[in-house]
Amino acid sequence: MEVQHNPDKQCFTIELNHTSAVLEYNLLPEQDGGKGVDFRRTYVPSEFRGQGHAEALVKQGLNWAKQQGLKVQASCWYVRRFL
Repeated sequence: MEVQHNPDKQCFTIELNHTSAVLEYNLLPEQDGGKGVDFRRTYVPSEFRGQGHAEALVKQGLNWAKQQGLKVQASCWYVRRFL
């Protein structure tokens, strides 16, 4: 399963036949000496749930945020499970 990062649309995706699983985020303005990211939504089409797609998206997103030195927050309940 290949996770793609699309910074222009602020999301990570996994292509699934003719649809996609997605992790959406917003970059946050600099506060308290650093920039941040809010992971706001994870979506996997119902027929592809339970196969690890959401977890793969979140892990890739969190790794990217760490590499960028971003402070992480999560509006998405699923992402909060990994923090």
